[in-house]
Amino acid sequence: MGPVLPPETMSMDCVICKNGQTRRGTATVTLERNGTTVVFKAVPADICSNCGEQYLDETTTQRLLSQAESAAQGGVELEIRPYAA
Repeated sequence: MGPVLPPETMSMDCVICKNGQTRRGTATVTLERNGTTVVFKAVPADICSNCGEQYLDETTTQRLLSQAESAAQGGVELEIRPYAA
């Protein structure tokens, strides 16, 4: 998961490549821990136009971590799901 982007930020210079600007889009995020892998599709993110680095806001990050934790506690080994706000 990429760096967390403040929710009020509309566009910013990429902190990774220093050459691109972020644009709103969607991303695929994979989280792994203790034998559990959860892949989230269509996650709202700001994405660098140059290198593709993905930035998630704090609310989205918390939701992903919470959903991944629930999957891990349920004994899931691999799950692919759409992002649910």
